Amino acid sequence: MESKHIISTLSDIASRCEFELTRLSDEPQIRALQASFLGAKGEIAQLQKLLREIPAEARKEVGAAFNGAKQRITEACAKAIEAKRGLEEERYLHSRLDPTLPGRAPTGVGHLHPLSIVMYDIVDVFVSMGFDVATGPEIETDYYNFAALNFPADHPARDMQDTLFVKEGETLLRTHTSPVQIRTMLRRPLPIQIVAPGAVYRRDDDATHSPMFVQIEGLLVDQGISFADLKGVLETFIHIVFGRDVKLRFRPSFFPFTEPSAEVDIQCISCKGDGCRLCSHTGWIEVLGSGMVDPNVLEGVGVDAERYTGFAFGVGVDRIAMLRYEGISSIRLFYENDPRFLSCFRR
Repeated sequence: MESKHIISTLSDIASRCEFELTRLSDEPQIRALQASFLGAKGEIAQLQKLLREIPAEARKEVGAAFNGAKQRITEACAKAIEAKRGLEEERYLHSRLDPTLPGRAPTGVGHLHPLSIVMYDIVDVFVSMGFDVATGPEIETDYYNFAALNFPADHPARDMQDTLFVKEGETLLRTHTSPVQIRTMLRRPLPIQIVAPGAVYRRDDDATHSPMFVQIEGLLVDQGISFADLKGVLETFIHIVFGRDVKLRFRPSFFPFTEPSAEVDIQCISCKGDGCRLCSHTGWIEVLGSGMVDPNVLEGVGVDAERYTGFAFGVGVDRIAMLRYEGISSIRLFYENDPRFLSCFRR
């Protein structure tokens, strides 16, 4: 057989294979067809036996034609198999698709941390009462964190057991957001009405305390401000957060930067005052500290304490969150970043 005839036959074989592929319905049939052309007893193999009859000078051309035909058949069969697999997968998915089912909620979408949710809710309450939001640095100097707030040099809060110092006696991680009060009074004209949310740090670590927690400090300074104003603001806040029916009380206390000072307790939201584990069987739960700004603090920032008075309060966001989401046994859950816990607060 002449070389030209062999080359033409190889082209016809490849074209016939491509045509036959269009008539097959599954992968086994395609592989059987491929074997009939390229197998040891296939058409290409039978035709190769004629190579010995081809003149030496034409064998290179004919050999290239054999390789081309084999490659063409192999590629055509591979594409056909891939197409059949895709069609089968599509049919499978279509058979399992129920268009009447509701869509699946997207996974991996971020949402606010529960402490952020509670913090923003608290801030919104005070903003609705006319307070502005103020912020300050988390690394503070001894002056803003202690001295300007009327802490004596020998006050226990200055001890290393409570305070995380960056450089002892000079800089530290703020132990409360009260330094924002001082910075604001030094920077803004009176009257001042602010809340200062942010992280604070202390050397605590147990079920109800964390080395880092979130606090919201409040300050109002103006002429004629009295303890009655403080009570009105805090009662409004408590009733918005915990409901109109919750009972609260002001209990005398002591803070270096307020005089007089009071802690605010609410009746236990779990036992309604009967006494339980949540309230240590007292019927009451402390939620914040407050008081009238000490005149020494006002005078220290250049405010005339004879003309101006003010009040301040501090709310622990973590404590409010544990009361709002009843059943949280440890404050550490807020900081361990367990997605199973955090996903409970998606909104």
